[in-house]
Amino acid sequence: VGSVLKHADAADADEALRALASGEAITMTPEEEKKLLRKIDFHIMPLLCLVYGLNYLDKTTLSYASVMGLKTDIGLIGQDYSWVGSMFYFGYLAFEWPTNRLLQRLPLAKWSAFNIIMWGLVLCCLGSVKNFGGAMAVRFFLGLFEAAVSPGFALFTSQWYTIREQGLRVGIWFSCNGWGQVLGGLVSYGIAVGTEAHPLSIKAWQLMFLVIGLFTSAVGVLFLFVMPDSQLNARFLTERERLMAIERIRINQQGVGNKHFKMYQFREALTDPMVWAFVLYSFVADIPNGGLTNFFSQLIVSFGFTNQQSLLLGIPGGVIEVIALVLAGYLGDRYRNRLLVSTSGLLLAILGMLLITCLDDSHSVGKLIGYYFTQASPTPFVALLSLISTNVAGWTKKTTVAAMYFIAYCIGNIIGPQVFQDKDKPGYRPAKITILVCYCLALADIVFLYFWYRRQNRKKEEAKAQPGYQKLQGGEFYDLTDRENPEFVYSL
Repeated sequence: VGSVLKHADAADADEALRALASGEAITMTPEEEKKLLRKIDFHIMPLLCLVYGLNYLDKTTLSYASVMGLKTDIGLIGQDYSWVGSMFYFGYLAFEWPTNRLLQRLPLAKWSAFNIIMWGLVLCCLGSVKNFGGAMAVRFFLGLFEAAVSPGFALFTSQWYTIREQGLRVGIWFSCNGWGQVLGGLVSYGIAVGTEAHPLSIKAWQLMFLVIGLFTSAVGVLFLFVMPDSQLNARFLTERERLMAIERIRINQQGVGNKHFKMYQFREALTDPMVWAFVLYSFVADIPNGGLTNFFSQLIVSFGFTNQQSLLLGIPGGVIEVIALVLAGYLGDRYRNRLLVSTSGLLLAILGMLLITCLDDSHSVGKLIGYYFTQASPTPFVALLSLISTNVAGWTKKTTVAAMYFIAYCIGNIIGPQVFQDKDKPGYRPAKITILVCYCLALADIVFLYFWYRRQNRKKEEAKAQPGYQKLQGGEFYDLTDRENPEFVYSL
């Protein structure tokens, strides 16, 4: 309790505390809250979904381009393509910590919009590269600007939604990765077939980068003018609805934002076992992600299909991802156990990799089905991303944890393409075995987190049961961390 009082400074509290302190007490009926939630969903979720789908599509255009002539046209040989795939994450890694500090320090929506516009323009530049060096440079800057998206969207979710709503919402906007894959397959196939029948002065893969890049930048401009930074400047809400939107998230014990860097929260993030379990998961789970994201088109070709067929055959994998993420998000919130529910997608991915690895070349359809199963693997990654919103309190700690999580994500994704060695093609058997081992390690990590949270919740209940314990009034909006606030309960 003493440590709570030590950092409970009203002069340095969350912005929500000042907003609520300046007016009358806010009460709302269940009907009013449902109406407000529908209004928030209508204005916030479509933009988050659209941008996140483009985020994935823009990353994976390289995979489509690899079977549309890019490798030959710019002279990629040996491991060159793998390094071009990895370079995106070097840019992401270099800017992950700075962009998370800026997400806390600057207006959240404005900084996010700037990055969306810029990564769209950079993607257009990828259509003009002539050699390996040019492709490496452009991919670095693409990763640099995309680094703000996932941690920023986790902050948006924690701002606007209660802990019982966050799992499904994160699952919905993250599942748009799958829709991005569906759209990417259709667009790339249409461009490949169309330019073959009606040749243009530019290559098919160059046209693809230009079309998708310009569309992304246009969406970024829309994001700039439509998305609010928080409830406090949401133009689609009335003054009373803004206060209601803040009041309804009081249960989160987190508030809506604090722009001051707090060293004690930074140190706590570096010493919290929960945080390092997050980091470990992000690292081992994203080695497979980095490999499959860049090589899935070539992997499908290795099953016995043509280059153009591979563009279309990747589409069902996107649909599987959408279904798995939305279903896991819904069931995780409904049964209040995101962690264990999320393991279902990982178990399905393990089965898929066993099919790909163990079936012989005569079972091309079986291998393809195995690939589709691997697309359910992001369910635990998304559950942990939603738990950064839910289970990490204190805005400095939250942004630090998000940075650490995505730094590990970058390192895993840098390693991922490198396990696909040119000497192992077309089967890439060592890469498949590596992916299988990583999935099993990731599963063990999720189980550890489940039991860790249960233990921490028991310890908090014991602390509150001690004689003399008194709840800090307004503690929800004092920007306290999850560990120092006895009232904070970890979601499973």
